Amino acid sequence: MVRAVYPGTFDPCTFGHLDIIKRAASQFDEVIIGVLRNSAKTPLFSTEERVNILREVTKDIPNIVVDSFHGLSVDFVREKNAHVIIRGLRAITDFEYELQMAQTNRVLAPDIDTMFLTTSLEYAYLSSTTVKEVAAFGEDVSKFVPPYAAEMMRRRFRQKES
Repeated sequence: MVRAVYPGTFDPCTFGHLDIIKRAASQFDEVIIGVLRNSAKTPLFSTEERVNILREVTKDIPNIVVDSFHGLSVDFVREKNAHVIIRGLRAITDFEYELQMAQTNRVLAPDIDTMFLTTSLEYAYLSSTTVKEVAAFGEDVSKFVPPYAAEMMRRRFRQKES
């Protein structure tokens, strides 16, 4: 079984993330989406909420597993007995950062490769940060995120207003 890990914060999961997930799922026997627990960031959704959102929006993709982790991606990849890290690229700026990370990971774990997938052009402009900003101003985000994620965002911002 060839297994890959797609790590990230996914706060929230966008159609760009889903594009990468679906395409990775067609290339590997199993893709594990690793939701990063990062105490240095203050995400909109808790780790558990992000895991649940991803499980809901990927429930129709049979070879997807969603789990959370903290620490280094390469340690999580090893823990999951995988040998490939999936990373999505939207622009040149992503490439510069991701290349540095891939090279660092290669030094830390020579047995783990990084596979870059370029986001489909229709989603190349999307970022979770931008989606959160749009939602914070009360705008509809259904063009940017799966319906379940959009509903969870609406609920979260309603809670913040209360």
